[in-house]
Amino acid sequence: MTHKLLLLTRENDKYRELLSNCNLPHLTILGDSPDSIMQSDIWFAEPNLAAPLLNHAKNLRWLQSTFAGVDKLISTRQRRDYILTNIRGIFGPLMSEYLFGYLLAHQRQHQKYQQQQQQKQWLPGSYQTLQGQHLLLLGTGSIAQHIASTAKHFGMTVTGINRQGMATASFDKVGTLAQLNDFLPKADVIASVLPHTEETHNILNQHTLTLLKPKAMLFNLGRGNVLDLDDLDSHLSQHPEQQAILDVFNQEPLPAEHPIWARSNAIITPHIAAPSFPEQVVEVFCHNYALWLKQQPLINLVDFTKGY
Repeated sequence: MTHKLLLLTRENDKYRELLSNCNLPHLTILGDSPDSIMQSDIWFAEPNLAAPLLNHAKNLRWLQSTFAGVDKLISTRQRRDYILTNIRGIFGPLMSEYLFGYLLAHQRQHQKYQQQQQQKQWLPGSYQTLQGQHLLLLGTGSIAQHIASTAKHFGMTVTGINRQGMATASFDKVGTLAQLNDFLPKADVIASVLPHTEETHNILNQHTLTLLKPKAMLFNLGRGNVLDLDDLDSHLSQHPEQQAILDVFNQEPLPAEHPIWARSNAIITPHIAAPSFPEQVVEVFCHNYALWLKQQPLINLVDFTKGY
């Protein structure tokens, strides 16, 4: 049986070239015509591009998302009569680089010394070491596990939060989301890598933000829905020694009129903490396609009920 593959990405030409070079058996890569949507049984797609077209896919059996986040595909209004897989396991090192890049720059006062350089000033200051500091990770999946492992190399204590409070490698302690208020006051650094679910909606809000240490650093790297951005902006205005590093937002691009752009103790990046490289995405797809041909369970299956 020949399978028909539809590409729905902003880099279709790149992906077409990479997939063609893989010489995958019994696979025809379709063109971009409207008929391809109805003919294809496998989609290789960005969730936001696939979501509005799902109801036109008569033969869809499996959709391989090119992203980790698939919230556009799992709303209760969307169909769920196909297999959905996403990309996991490749973002941990990239997220870790992002988080510790900004964290170390802050702890070692890079900005201060750069400013002093412009003034040709030689003024050694004091800095904080990461040794003994407490990192709280909201989420304990593959990304969080890699961040936790890196944190342990710096001598940090690492606490995590997941659905069941299940013990996880590289974490000193793991609790549940219901224990968030107990964990926040103890953390020097908080990083959210949680998925987009109803349970995680706005868990970082006006109340929980007041529990942060006076000089805490907050990272949001997972999904924008975890954080109430208006509450954070108001909070940061009243706590100038706290820092927020934000890479994901409910609305992207972040609207130019939002006041958090001008907040001196916030750093905003345009969803670039862990970009998915086409070569890595194709490698995951090829592995899954081999399993598909053998009628074996695919990796990185998404549970429509859980939302990830």
